[in-house]
Amino acid sequence: MRNDGTGTVPATYTDYASDRTDPRFTDWLRERSGDAWDDATAHEFVRELHADTLSDVVFRRYLLQDYAFVETLVGVFGHAVGDAPTMAAKSRLVDFLGTVTSDEDDYFQRSFEALDVPVSRYGDPHLTEATAAFRDLLLRAAREGGYAETLAVLVPAEWVYLSWATDDDLAADGPDRFYLQEWIDLHAVPEFESFVGWLRTELDREGAAASERRQARLAELFCRTVDLEVAFFDAAYEGKRSRETLGGDR
Repeated sequence: MRNDGTGTVPATYTDYASDRTDPRFTDWLRERSGDAWDDATAHEFVRELHADTLSDVVFRRYLLQDYAFVETLVGVFGHAVGDAPTMAAKSRLVDFLGTVTSDEDDYFQRSFEALDVPVSRYGDPHLTEATAAFRDLLLRAAREGGYAETLAVLVPAEWVYLSWATDDDLAADGPDRFYLQEWIDLHAVPEFESFVGWLRTELDREGAAASERRQARLAELFCRTVDLEVAFFDAAYEGKRSRETLGGDR
């Protein structure tokens, strides 16, 4: 059993599914991630983002790391295209890659310009420990596993963002700064919600058919991804807080 903050979650999917109608493998994974799921989807970062109180210093630091991370994410999605079992699945992944490398990249470029971030900084950023660990996890999952392992890191990486972007409890009038509002919008559109739902369905199928040993590995990858989502948000505040302790903000 793993503590989920309110009780316990069965250690195996078989036990989890035994007393449920229409169980989903991804629901079991989310529950297995425990308190970390809430820590990620209701993090100080996303609460301040929705409330338009997020410091540009924090967001600039976050965006630099996320841009570096997205480069690896694109590669892992490309790996998933190769492993996907059907042409329909390959096509769905390719379509998403097109969005990330066009619309989302355009967002990054405009935001860096607005935040006075030079090409030299976002072209070769210094990676935080959280970013480096996150990139390593994604690469290892794709390199050492199969389609299911890749999905086990991609699903939480995208699902966490859909969750906080569409959370009615966090919704407010919306930030005035375009780079904050558009970051929410990119992860709240129906197309993204549909894609995350499809990713979940893919992992539901692959996970339910896996051996118990492999299911445990998938759960480990999923939970580690959620933990790193929390660390990734935390890291955006580290420099700011150390400077505030010393009496400055930049």
